[in-house]
Amino acid sequence: MSKELGGRISEALKAQGITQKELALRIGVTEAVISRYISGDREPKPEVLANMATALHVTSDFLLGTEQAGDLESDYPRIIRLIARNAAGMTAQQKRNIINALIEDE
Repeated sequence: MSKELGGRISEALKAQGITQKELALRIGVTEAVISRYISGDREPKPEVLANMATALHVTSDFLLGTEQAGDLESDYPRIIRLIARNAAGMTAQQKRNIINALIEDE
C-alpha cells in the first residue's frame, strides 16, 4: 500500500502545483517525512493522512487507494464533503465555476 500511497501523494502534489516542502509546511512535518511517505519507507498516522488529504484537496480514501469510481449516488456524499472541506480556501471564481458547472445545460 505504501508505494500506492506515495504515487497518489505525488499525483495530488502535481495536480495542486505544490512542492513536497510546501505540503510539509502546511501539515506540520518535515520535507524528509513527506519524501519517506512518497518513497513508501514510512506510512502516515491517521491524523497526518487526514491533514495531508485536506491540504491536497483530496480524500483520505483517494490517498489510500480505496476510493472507487461509482455512480452519482455513491459519489454525491463524497463530493459534498470535498466542497465543504475546501470552500473556505476557494476563491470567488472557483466557487462560481462550481455553480456554473452545476447549472449549465448538458
